[in-house]
Amino acid sequence: MGIAIGEEAPDFDLPAAQGGSESLADALGGPATVVLWTCNHCPYALAWHERLNDAGREYAERGVKFLAVNSNDAERYPDDSFEAMKERVGREDWSMPYLHDGSQEVARAFGAEKTPDLFVLDSEGVLRYRGAPDADYEDPSQNAAWLREALDALLDGNEVGQAETEPVGCTIKWKD
Repeated sequence: MGIAIGEEAPDFDLPAAQGGSESLADALGGPATVVLWTCNHCPYALAWHERLNDAGREYAERGVKFLAVNSNDAERYPDDSFEAMKERVGREDWSMPYLHDGSQEVARAFGAEKTPDLFVLDSEGVLRYRGAPDADYEDPSQNAAWLREALDALLDGNEVGQAETEPVGCTIKWKD
């Protein structure tokens, strides 16, 4: 089922590929938190990765926390194993923790469907935007426009104009 716009996101605590763990409760407190589903193999997630990473860097300066989550079944998709996640963050410069949801419970609790699938929460952990980063994964000039519009609205104390878009990407690879 997942959460709907206006509902509070469920807390979680997941291991990070960079080491340690991250909880949603610890991430909240700033003006907004972005929880986004991604993975190592999906062409959509890979195409949007730099745009999301750039947004993570830029909005961190304004107190926004980003958490990337990988919930894919690592047995059927070894490229998405926790070990592969660790190798990837070792090779790349990530602006956010990359979290492993091996049980898939967090994806189910949020209602995440795709990679990527973005959930923008306000300072209280209430869902204010859910969907795609922007209109076209193949066009880097889109620059995660829908995500940025949602964050800018929250940071300015306004309602998010377009609260929901259709997530676009590979489906989360669920365990049997």
